[in-house]
Amino acid sequence: MIETSGVIEKEQGNGFYLVTLEQPAGHQCLCRAAGKLTKFRIKLLAGDKVLVEISPYDLSRGRITYRERNAGAPPGGGRPPGARRR
Repeated sequence: MIETSGVIEKEQGNGFYLVTLEQPAGHQCLCRAAGKLTKFRIKLLAGDKVLVEISPYDLSRGRITYRERNAGAPPGGGRPPGARRR
């Protein structure tokens, strides 16, 4: 498997996403979320940075294995300071 990072461009429907890869610069592939992402209901949106596994036999298809966390988000999950979790 070839593992590379990319950015989700848009959702194609039926669980497929169009991803623009960074390593072959500008290469686009049609990707599906891996089993663990669907099992734990991790949401994938356009603009998310993801790790993609691509088969060396078909470079136009892949599997999204990881969604990188939002680096700009405030610590604590975005709750305002002083707010408590119930």
